[in-house]
Amino acid sequence: MGPVFNPATGEQIATVDLASKAEVDAVVAVAAAAAKQWRAASLSKRSAVLFKFRELLAAHSGELARIVTTEHGKVLADAAGEIARGLENVEFATGIPNLMKGSFSEQAATGVDVYSIRQPLGVVAGITPFNFPAMVPLWMCATAIAAGNAFVLKPSEKDPSASLFLARLWKEAGLPDGVFNVVHGDKEAVDAILLNPEIAAVSFVGSTPIAKYIYETGTAQGKRVQALGGAKNHMIVLPDAELDAAADAAISAGYGAAGERCMAISVVVAVGDIADPLVDAIAARIPKIKIGDGADPASEMGPLISAQHRDKVAGYVAAGASEGATVVADGRETTDISDKGFFLGATLLDNVTPEMTVYTDEIFGPVLSVVRVGTYAEAVQLVNDNEYGNGTAIFTRDGGAARQFQFDVNAGMVGVNVPIPVPVAYYSFGGWKASLFGDTHMYGPDGIHFFTRSKVVTSRWPDPGTSSIDLGFPQTR
Repeated sequence: MGPVFNPATGEQIATVDLASKAEVDAVVAVAAAAAKQWRAASLSKRSAVLFKFRELLAAHSGELARIVTTEHGKVLADAAGEIARGLENVEFATGIPNLMKGSFSEQAATGVDVYSIRQPLGVVAGITPFNFPAMVPLWMCATAIAAGNAFVLKPSEKDPSASLFLARLWKEAGLPDGVFNVVHGDKEAVDAILLNPEIAAVSFVGSTPIAKYIYETGTAQGKRVQALGGAKNHMIVLPDAELDAAADAAISAGYGAAGERCMAISVVVAVGDIADPLVDAIAARIPKIKIGDGADPASEMGPLISAQHRDKVAGYVAAGASEGATVVADGRETTDISDKGFFLGATLLDNVTPEMTVYTDEIFGPVLSVVRVGTYAEAVQLVNDNEYGNGTAIFTRDGGAARQFQFDVNAGMVGVNVPIPVPVAYYSFGGWKASLFGDTHMYGPDGIHFFTRSKVVTSRWPDPGTSSIDLGFPQTR
């Protein structure tokens, strides 16, 4: 059994059963049986279920947002935004009849046609993080199920209820039993998923060390694996940038969801003489951030997920100060929030250098670091030298500089005057370097390719009596 807390109050509100290997294997066996039937369902049938699920999700989004807020702590508006972005992926998946189209070549050789088709893998699994308990499962399951697979979800045990809510909606939408499955658990459940031979593919979002473990273990078993890891997202601000817009973006992207986003801006790279006014502008905005219980509509930033994580983040602030960073705003000193919940105020560190732990590590909290550089070239080099390559952004009025940046930078997702460049559902989400293990990004077109495999058929319908023996290699003439 694992405890589930309300991070805003610090109180335990539930417990969650943690599945054993035997229980995971039993769920997978059910999914394997269901996959055979679901694969045979017509594309129009699958699309109809997806449409119904989309309508139910939209109708119950407020209820789901409250569940997310209660167990994660993020404010209601942020939880609603998470669900809205998940809903986009469901809408994309409703177009599965078009997305599963193959190709056809008539007369590839005399009397021979060649065509390709896409087919589901069978049973696939998703292992999802605590920070987006609704959106990330929807990134995976909507595409996987639409493509004809059965899906096994292992959500975070820290906020498990959103996954059960999604399961009820899938059931109400008419999805056959066994096609969407939820198993709660810890490392034992994860390992059972990775080792079960019935599971053909695993999709994961989490920290880089775990992503690496998931990728290496899963691929060693012959599975497809896409494992999205950590991030250290940089926002470059050039001297010609609109100062207020850059400062607003830094606040929004650095402290939204208390910094517990893989796409959060954690490093502001101030180029040249914009550094002083930019730091001042960010610092002036921090006291105006309304911190409190996410269920309060007035709150703009909620607590962290656990007391242990709050203390870990606070430790990074202390380390940054001891290593020489200038503490402009210290979230540990915030006094106008509850002392019962897992709260930490917004923190701003200036004069951070690449050797400091606040720069090298993914903090995953409301800590914004400012690194000062002299030139655009230094800023890009800083981003490219970092081990992570998830997302990045540049703020400038110079179109040439922005275009050059998207050419130069080594990251999977790039924002131009957009601090959190999460792609729309009909593109795909994913980083580079230590932010992604595997070749395939998540959802969108890449999601269709990940959860299906291509089959090429070469066919001939000869007239009777026209065949002959030919031991040579087939030629297209």
